[in-house]
Amino acid sequence: MSTGTVERRLVVTEEAGLHARPAAAFAQTAAGAEARVTVARADAGTGTEPVPARSVLSVMGLNIRRGDEIVLRATGADADRVLDALTKIAAPA
Repeated sequence: MSTGTVERRLVVTEEAGLHARPAAAFAQTAAGAEARVTVARADAGTGTEPVPARSVLSVMGLNIRRGDEIVLRATGADADRVLDALTKIAAPA
């Protein structure tokens, strides 16, 4: 269990990317965690800043599609657990 900041980079494999239903599930999962979670596109050329993962509109505003690389950061007691859960939504096996 981590109480510091945990970062995870991953490639989105969800067919719809993080739009509509996957974005809603992503935000709901983040909102249920104690940790503060942000998500950002990994490609620096987009000019996007990390946004709160709890906000479905902010997540959808990143326009994350299948094949895009994202960076998740969580700070708090359940940081590892919430990043595991978010990974399963964005990049299901």
